[in-house]
Order: sequence, then structure tokens, then C-alpha cells
Amino acid sequence: MSFHYMGRRSILGAGLALAFAGLAGSAMAHHGWSWADAGMIELTGTISSITIAPPHPTIEVGADGEIWTVELGNPSATQRAGFVEGAAKVGQEIVALGNRDADGATRMKAVRITVDGTVYDIYPERIPS
Repeated sequence: MSFHYMGRRSILGAGLALAFAGLAGSAMAHHGWSWADAGMIELTGTISSITIAPPHPTIEVGADGEIWTVELGNPSATQRAGFVEGAAKVGQEIVALGNRDADGATRMKAVRITVDGTVYDIYPERIPS
């Protein structure tokens, strides 16, 4: 009986380990930059929505008749840059510098954003000199 219980426990443990490994792989794929390697662009537009939530805060920006998704850093990196809840409002103008989605979608990963003259360097090491 003890052997049977340990067998079930081992199988459950192995299953959980595989599940967590799969989730970790998905998280690493999501947090990489491979999707945003279509070159650096500067986008100027008007903020239509702001979400300060994991996994990445995002700002929806209206520009040239399109809505762009501007993805910022993880919440800690975004906060360290000074961009916190209330730092920007819907309707304000924003300038976002970052890497465009490689698939051509209206999406970018911002390295710097400027709102009302205030500059937030999300990924300073990636900003060209």
C-alpha cells in the first residue's frame, strides 16, 4: 500500500514539474524581444487607454487612424522608470520610441516614452545614442 501511494505521488510530482516547465517556457518566450525585431520606430499619437497590469503595462495609442499597442517593461521596470498609475491620462499626447512588431502588427515594445514633456526611459540600455 505504501508503494502504491508513493507511485501516485511521484507521478503527480512529475506531472506538476512538467506543467511548471511548460509555463516557464511560455513566460520566457513572451518576455523576449524576438517579436519586436522589425527595427526601431518613433510613434506620436494620443493615448486612448492605459493598463498598468502584469505581465506588461500597455498603452493604446491612436496615430494616423490606427490604434497601436505600446507595450512597456514589466511592472517593476516601468515603475523604476517613473511611469506609475496616474503618470498619464487618456487624451494626452505621447511619443513612444521602440521596436516594432516583426509581424507588421500595430504593436511595439517601447524603450522610451514621453508624455507631456516628461521622459520615461523604460529600457535605457536599448536607447540608441
